[in-house]
Amino acid sequence: MRLKLFVLCGRRYGKIYKSNLFGEPTIVSADAGLNRYILQNEGKLFECSYPRSIGGILGKWSMLVLVGDMHRDMRIISLNFLCLARLRTHLLKEVEQHTLLVLNSWKDNSVFSAQDEAKKFTFNLMAKHIMSLEPGKPETELLKKEYVTFMKGVVSPPLNLPGSAYRKALQSRSNILKFIEQKMSERLTKMKKGKENMEEDDLLGWLLKHSNLSTEQILDLILSLLFAGHETSSVAIALAIYFLQGCPEAVQQLREEHLEIARAKKQSGEVELKWEDYKKMNFTQSVVNETLRLGNVVRFLHRKALKDVRYKGYDIPCGWKVLPVIAAVHLDPSLFDHPQHFNPWRWQQNNGRSPVSASGCPCPSPSPSPSTNNNFMPFGGGPRLCAGSDLAKLEMAVFVHHLVLNFKWELAEDDQAFVFPFVEFPKGLPIRIHRHTLK
Repeated sequence: MRLKLFVLCGRRYGKIYKSNLFGEPTIVSADAGLNRYILQNEGKLFECSYPRSIGGILGKWSMLVLVGDMHRDMRIISLNFLCLARLRTHLLKEVEQHTLLVLNSWKDNSVFSAQDEAKKFTFNLMAKHIMSLEPGKPETELLKKEYVTFMKGVVSPPLNLPGSAYRKALQSRSNILKFIEQKMSERLTKMKKGKENMEEDDLLGWLLKHSNLSTEQILDLILSLLFAGHETSSVAIALAIYFLQGCPEAVQQLREEHLEIARAKKQSGEVELKWEDYKKMNFTQSVVNETLRLGNVVRFLHRKALKDVRYKGYDIPCGWKVLPVIAAVHLDPSLFDHPQHFNPWRWQQNNGRSPVSASGCPCPSPSPSPSTNNNFMPFGGGPRLCAGSDLAKLEMAVFVHHLVLNFKWELAEDDQAFVFPFVEFPKGLPIRIHRHTLK
């Protein structure tokens, strides 16, 4: 994993230092305390401040770039739709269905891109969740194609020139918004005629029935949630597959945990996962946490100082960009023992400092667990804490549940994650899978 740039800079210049990034004077923070201070004082001392190119391609009403009351209102809408009750009653079932749709297509002893399969899973789930689009249908595949082009532009230099990735992404954005607007028009027509399908209990329907947002605001909100819900979750799942293939001890403990859940369900005659089953996935949650800590899907955040700020002897001038670097904290050896090791046991009580086994994977030991939660911020924090954090963890846990119950896997070709501009596997993380049956 090449996640060390800001860590190395921190070692050279200290955990808080000034630089010039994105064309602006910048304070870079690899300090856990300052990062928490920045996120907790959102709207008071600091404000979200992404480059203009991001707003240009995601839209001025995107939750990523909005600030103040409008961001609060958009976030409340997202939280209402992603609330715990909805996760229990609707999303758990959908997550499992889309997981099985992908995994059931895997053929024994076959080789494929785990990264692409993870992206297929999360895209289909979000398309269904947001607009009731069915996986594999021509319109869903067309939207996916446009979205891939759009994503390439989001992470490219903002050069609006003929043939550039950014120009192509702007065109794809226009095509995606036209598609969403057409779905809105169809839905509104059905609603006026009293013929709306009550099964279409999706985000688009919810917004049309329960919000006062304008058409432009709805379009940007849906596009930003499709972006956030698809890209980050798929990367996290691919990272889990990568880390686990190098840690057989963790896979074995996962398999034991999920076998116990599966056997209990078989005895009771149940098939689908229930919320109670999800809450039993204790070691799985440790794997999820460790994947997010070591993988660092979101490495740093963009903020700016709204006024002169003094923090522990450091002066942050008003108007300066501030980058709280989440990855640097997650990889800080003073906060996490052997931070470059994939060690899910660090999240288990009384199993924090683990030796390394013959396979190179840390193993559980009875050492006291360090205090990790205060320094663990994969979803940001404060008023801008990711609205989809619970859904992302649910997706990862359910995918891992069915993965370890049904498959063994290994790397078919050497690959590792790179983190510029976003985390991805250059070769797509090719894996060879082998089916096995529940015993």
